[in-house]
Amino acid sequence: GFAPWVMAADGVPKQIHLVSEEWLDYTNADGTGVAWDVLRKVFEPAGVKVVAQSAPYSRAVGLVKRGEADAWVGSYKDESDDNLYPRWHFDLDHIYALGLASKPVPTPENVGNYRLAWVRGYDYSSYLPNAHDFREIQRREGILPMLEHDRVDFYIDALTEVDYVLSQAPHPERFRRTHVAELPLYLAFARNDRARALRDLFDKRMAELVRSGELKPIFEHWKQPYPFTADSTPH
Repeated sequence: GFAPWVMAADGVPKQIHLVSEEWLDYTNADGTGVAWDVLRKVFEPAGVKVVAQSAPYSRAVGLVKRGEADAWVGSYKDESDDNLYPRWHFDLDHIYALGLASKPVPTPENVGNYRLAWVRGYDYSSYLPNAHDFREIQRREGILPMLEHDRVDFYIDALTEVDYVLSQAPHPERFRRTHVAELPLYLAFARNDRARALRDLFDKRMAELVRSGELKPIFEHWKQPYPFTADSTPH
């Protein structure tokens, strides 16, 4: 655990304990990836060392709720009432629907009318209009058979995950992926004074970095779309 008494004179802790699910080239377990690089750029020039930890998503959330970590990485806005959210997002999740190529092409407006599936814990029903017929699955391995046997119309996930699932298909040409949403990604902070100070620092630094464009080379290095313009504002 961290030592909460290690504080700078201005009341901001000298380190931040961040926990994330392991996403390939995004939050790798060894501390590399787009998100870890971005978050180090936010905090470390301001004198706050980033301590990165990997854990399954639900465990990451639990660690923060119990105050055993300062924030978890990659929350959607107001996903949790127990947490403090900053004004600024640090990236956008590019959400896609994967289905058989023979199905109609879904749109952001009508995708909720179809039978959907996603991985448990990712509450896309709150973010896709009218989504009501959906099932939550435990793991991504069973998705292609569900689509092929017409048990659901579309599988919903972030682009990297959809591409991973598609890469497992013996006949990828039988499937189509369609962009259906852009969801801002946040750090979800614990509800305590330490985390509140870190959240305020995060917002101050993000505003500076978005204006200066200093985060752009990180996204370019990892070949990820840059989610800001110089005049971007918080969502």
